[in-house]
Amino acid sequence: MSNERGIADRLRVDPAHTMVTVAADATAAIVAVVVARFWPGTGDIDYGWVPWLFVPLVLLILASRSLYRRGLRRNFLDEIGPVETSVALATLLVLTILLVIGTEYRPGLFMVRVWIAAAILVAFARFLRTAIQRYFRVKHGSAAPTLIIGGGPIAHQLASRMHQFPEYGLDPVGVLDKAPAVDPQPDTPEALAVPYMGTPAQLAHAIEQTGAEELVIGFSDVPTESLVKAIRTAHSNGMRVWLVPRLFDTVGVRTRVEHLGGLPLMVLPHTDPKGWQFVVKGVMDRTLAGLGVLVLSPVFLVLALLVKTSSPGPVFFSQERIGRDGNSFGCLKFRSMRPPRASDAEFARVEGSAPGGVEGVDRRTRIGKIMRQTSLDELPQLLNVVRGDMSLVGPRPERPAYVDLFEMQIRRYGERHRVKAGVTGWAQVHGLRGQTSIADRAEWDNYYIENWSLSLDIKILFLTIAAVLKKAED
Repeated sequence: MSNERGIADRLRVDPAHTMVTVAADATAAIVAVVVARFWPGTGDIDYGWVPWLFVPLVLLILASRSLYRRGLRRNFLDEIGPVETSVALATLLVLTILLVIGTEYRPGLFMVRVWIAAAILVAFARFLRTAIQRYFRVKHGSAAPTLIIGGGPIAHQLASRMHQFPEYGLDPVGVLDKAPAVDPQPDTPEALAVPYMGTPAQLAHAIEQTGAEELVIGFSDVPTESLVKAIRTAHSNGMRVWLVPRLFDTVGVRTRVEHLGGLPLMVLPHTDPKGWQFVVKGVMDRTLAGLGVLVLSPVFLVLALLVKTSSPGPVFFSQERIGRDGNSFGCLKFRSMRPPRASDAEFARVEGSAPGGVEGVDRRTRIGKIMRQTSLDELPQLLNVVRGDMSLVGPRPERPAYVDLFEMQIRRYGERHRVKAGVTGWAQVHGLRGQTSIADRAEWDNYYIENWSLSLDIKILFLTIAAVLKKAED
C-alpha cells in the first residue's frame, strides 16, 4: 500500500497529473486512427500521414476547453459532452484538410470510422482515468494536505466536507486564524477537528510542518493585507489557493468575473424557479414520466401483484408531503408494510427501533424489504410527476410536521420549496439518503436550484441509476 500511496501522491500534482491525462487521451486517439486504418473490409490502402493530424488536433481542442485543468473533482458525466464535441471537431478539421488536398480513397468514410472509434476510446480513457483517481483518493487516502485560513462555521464546514467527501482530494491538516482565546468556544479554529497552526503570518512555518499543497481561505477577522501576504507566500511555495467568496450562497457555477478597469466584478446570473425554464422542465418531466410509466408498466404490474398478495391492504401508500411553495400533496409509494396486529401493541417503541415499525416492530413485508433496498417502492412517484405534484429531479419532499421543525432549526431549509419536490435529487445521488444530515441535504438542494440546467437534470438521472444499485433506505 505504501508504494501505491507514493505513486498516487506523485501523480496527484502537476506536471505529472496533466502528463498522465494527456498521455491517456493521446493513446486513445492513436488507437482510434489505427482502428480506422485496419477497419474490416478496408483492404490495403495507403492513407498517408494527414489522418495522424487528428491526434494533436484533438489534444489541442481538449486543452482549449480546459479539460487538462486540475480541478477538485473531475466527473466523467461533466466531461463527456466537451470530449465528444472535441473529437467531432478534430474529425471535421482533418476531413476538411483531406478534401482540400485530395485523396485516392474516400476520406469521408475513413474519417467517420476515426470519429466512431475515437468517440468510444477517448471517452473510455477519460472514464478510466476518473475511476482510478477516485479509487486512489477514496481507498488509499491520496489527498492533498490542505491548510485553511479562517474560523467560525465556514471553517468547520470546509473541514467537514473534506473529511466527508475524500473524492475531492483535500485533507485538512491545519487551520490558521487570529490568536486563539483562552477558553475555546465552538466554531473557533482551536475547536476544529484539525490542529490550530497559528496566525496567517505563520503560514510559511505551517507549510514546512505539514507539507501542505493547497490553501483554502474562508472568513477571517485578520486584516486584508495579512491575507494578501499569505496568498503570496502560498504561491511562492507552489500551492494552489482557493477562496470562499463573501455572499457565497449567491455564487453559482455560471458566475463569471468581469473587470471594471483593474477592479474585478463578479457577475451573478439568476435562475428563476418561476421562469420559463422551469415551465419547460415541467413539460419534459411529465413527458418522460409518462413514457417511464409506459415502459415500466410490466414492472408496475408485477410489483402490484406481489404487494397485494404479501399482506392485506392497498397496493399504494399515500403519505402527505410538502412540495413547491409549501403546498401539500399525497406522495405515492408501493406499500411495503403489513397492517399492525393486536400483538404489536405489546412492544414499546424505543429509540432506534427496527425500520418501518412505529411500535418498535419491523412490519415490513418480504417484498417490502426488497423494494426499499432497491428503491423500487418509489416508482409510483412517476404518477405524482404525471399529475404535476412532483418533478423527476428536485429536493426530496418531507412530512409537514418535520418541515415546520426543520425550518426553525436549519439554515435555508425553507428555500428548498421554491421548486417542486423530486423523485430523485442532487443530495440523494451524493449519498445523502436515509439517516443523513438534513442541513447537508438543504445545502445540496439549494445548490441544485440555483445552478439548475437541463444538463444537470440529465446528469442526476444518470447518477441515480448508479445510486439505486446501492442498498440504502430513503
